Amino acid sequence: MDIDLKVKISQLPLTPGVYFFKNKQGEVIYIGKAVRLKNRVRQYFQSPNLKDTKTRALVKDIADMTYEEVGSELEALFLEAELVRRYLPKYNILLRDDKSVSYIRINYDSSHPVVKIVRRPLDDGAKYFGPYLTTTEIKIALKYLRKIFPYSIQSSSKKKVTLDYHLGLDPGLEEQKTSLKQYKANLRKLIAVIEGKQQLIEKDIEKKMIKAASVQNFELAAKYRNQLSALRNLNNQVMVSSRLASNNINDDSLSQLRDLLRLSEVPHRIEGYDISHMQGTNVVSSMVVFTEGLSDKPSYRKFKMSNQQNDDFKNMHETILRRFSQKNIAEWGMPDLVLIDGGKGQLDAAISARNQMKMETIFFIGLAKKSEQVVLQLRREDKAPGSNIDFDLKMLSGIGGSFEKSENFVLLNLPLDSPALKLLQRIRDESHRFAVNYHTVLKRKYSVKSVLDEIPGIGKASRLKVLKKFKSIRRLNSVSIDELAEIIGHDKANKLKAYLKDNNVA
Repeated sequence: MDIDLKVKISQLPLTPGVYFFKNKQGEVIYIGKAVRLKNRVRQYFQSPNLKDTKTRALVKDIADMTYEEVGSELEALFLEAELVRRYLPKYNILLRDDKSVSYIRINYDSSHPVVKIVRRPLDDGAKYFGPYLTTTEIKIALKYLRKIFPYSIQSSSKKKVTLDYHLGLDPGLEEQKTSLKQYKANLRKLIAVIEGKQQLIEKDIEKKMIKAASVQNFELAAKYRNQLSALRNLNNQVMVSSRLASNNINDDSLSQLRDLLRLSEVPHRIEGYDISHMQGTNVVSSMVVFTEGLSDKPSYRKFKMSNQQNDDFKNMHETILRRFSQKNIAEWGMPDLVLIDGGKGQLDAAISARNQMKMETIFFIGLAKKSEQVVLQLRREDKAPGSNIDFDLKMLSGIGGSFEKSENFVLLNLPLDSPALKLLQRIRDESHRFAVNYHTVLKRKYSVKSVLDEIPGIGKASRLKVLKKFKSIRRLNSVSIDELAEIIGHDKANKLKAYLKDNNVA
């Protein structure tokens, strides 16, 4: 690193801001935001072997650096978007991995303006702000801002106000709780904050608060005081920092995984699988998805096994067959890495199904619970007589790890504090949680169903009503006869309650 650049980095403040990396020609090649400028910028120049190829290329091109301090994480988030749009830096485009950017859309001139996050701007007369390279951070920022400047997220044809109004998040245009003029004045403040004019808005609100107090309109003055206090407190809210911190950890985790598993690139999409059942009943499996090292819950899927059997290997085999059907590949895309919750047996069953579906290029690994060993199947070239497994032994020993051969598998022993193992454990534990939750839902549902099937005089229609409403035996026992009678009538309610009591069903 150039000495002048090193000095500049050492003098960076520990405050929120936006930093600019420049090349030898003085061109801005990357713009980023930071909760603490010094910590964030310094990370680019540490542990180069744990960074992906594009980030290493960026660091190699950096010849100079400047920065701009701001008052809060929120300002850094919005300022970064404005400056990226203005400069269009080369690496901001390269490092986003072709993901769709996001915009904030406000149809200000509408009779019922709404604020939304959209993927691309249209020529529809609405105001668009962005682009933002991470949707999650924008959602968090707008969540905080909505408490200060209530706005609608959808137009409603109903005349009653929504629950959001009672929570202080919506203006309540449906019942004229707020006039359209007042609402648009509020939206103008929101837009000003998005445009980086937070300090001007604070001064304006403070001026109005003082004016309202001077004419003894204390209710309005208190409203302005609360709004001003909340706006100033944005500086203390953790909105982006947790995401940025986790990004740095995940960068290290993913890079370490790539090197340990000898992958050509970091695994951007990792899928985790687990099986859950009770002695072969209500057998289910889970598929969880981690994108860029973070949980992607909308992409989770669950499977109910077609063959209810107490055989985890066969259940895992069926799960992978179904996951890699042409229909599901088309709808869900493809993973870069698959993690199986289990050891050699579960992994072997999953790989067998993968190969049956002609998906040999997808890399599968297991994570054994007891030993926390990462289980890999030996590659063909590793099985050749006299061949050595070409792990980066220097890297593996450097982090305190080791490996051993076991039949057709390689067992990686990683230190418990290694970023790669921690990421795999999070994925494994999440797949287990998701599978158990689904199994529990089915178990409760079918325990109620089986009980209802045995009660004389309770027909199919009544059983479905009770099942839909109460879902579990515990809830069914806790409700009164009158509550039950509202669903199926007093006669059947009495029969059902009597049966539960006489047969001691809990």
